[in-house]
Amino acid sequence: MALSIQEIAAQLGGEVRGDADVTIDQVAPLERANGREIGFVAHPKYLKALQATSAAAVIVPLALADSTDLPRIVVRDPYLYFAQVAQLLNPVVSPYRGVHPSAVVQSTLPASAAVAPLAFIGEDCEIGENVVIGPGCMIERGSSIGEGTLFHANVVVYADSSIGARCILHAGCEIGSDGFGFAPRRDGSWEKIPQIGRVLIGDDVEVGANCTIDRGALDDTVIESGVKLDNMVHIAHNCRIGENSAIAGQSGMAGSSTIGKRVRIGGQSGILGHIEVCDDVVLSGRSLISKSVSEKGVYTSTIASQPHQEWLRNTVHLRHLDEMANRLRALEKKMKELESKA
Repeated sequence: MALSIQEIAAQLGGEVRGDADVTIDQVAPLERANGREIGFVAHPKYLKALQATSAAAVIVPLALADSTDLPRIVVRDPYLYFAQVAQLLNPVVSPYRGVHPSAVVQSTLPASAAVAPLAFIGEDCEIGENVVIGPGCMIERGSSIGEGTLFHANVVVYADSSIGARCILHAGCEIGSDGFGFAPRRDGSWEKIPQIGRVLIGDDVEVGANCTIDRGALDDTVIESGVKLDNMVHIAHNCRIGENSAIAGQSGMAGSSTIGKRVRIGGQSGILGHIEVCDDVVLSGRSLISKSVSEKGVYTSTIASQPHQEWLRNTVHLRHLDEMANRLRALEKKMKELESKA
């Protein structure tokens, strides 16, 4: 798709300065953009790259609107606008049409749905308009998929799960598998607890490759609308993720944890079971949340990297923190006694 910057602005907004008829067919970083591509700059520290770019046009904030003679679109948030332009120039086009002969479909589908080779759709499923089910996917009985949702290859949806509209599920993710529920016997073995809840996913959710979202044990596991999950995220049974939250790769939520709205969680973070994290919290990468967070803000629990010898010395002190704290309290008590006698 090729559009002039005037046509782009007409659809997405923004103020055009310079030659409005310049035609764009792709987005690119400033450093390698060519005469048919558009780049963006969001901060003055990239001014040198802006002045050196070979891009046909650029997206800039008002503060940098006069820093280049290139055709440009002036907007409040260049990064967001760049994402919108990228979507405009790269619309999602399904490679699949209709139902492939090798697919097994046991439910009624709308004519607009597409089912790729070797996919399976069980009985009593509700499939919305323009849904695309990729190759090798399995949707078990009683599940529902909202309109415009896209499944990439080998997605598995267990029975009675619900997925909203305009969602994207990437390859290999599993929705509705059993939660980790076992009761200990006296002999040390385990009794399985049937997981009879569901997984309920809202609209406009994106689930990364190889994510696992467990069904509830009794209550449902709920992923609210607008949530974005990176690759290899695990959501355990009975969890609730609030709308528009984003969770980076290899993070995990233990059972019955509740994440608020607009929460951002860095990669490899862990949330212990029955923990609540309130709205508008940011967790730095590799954070471990062992108690509930009730005030919005940025939380970090990772020990930053340091030279190995320094780490060894600090680790020795860490092992004796409790002893050192006791000695400090004893010294403080002694000081108060001396002060009272002075």
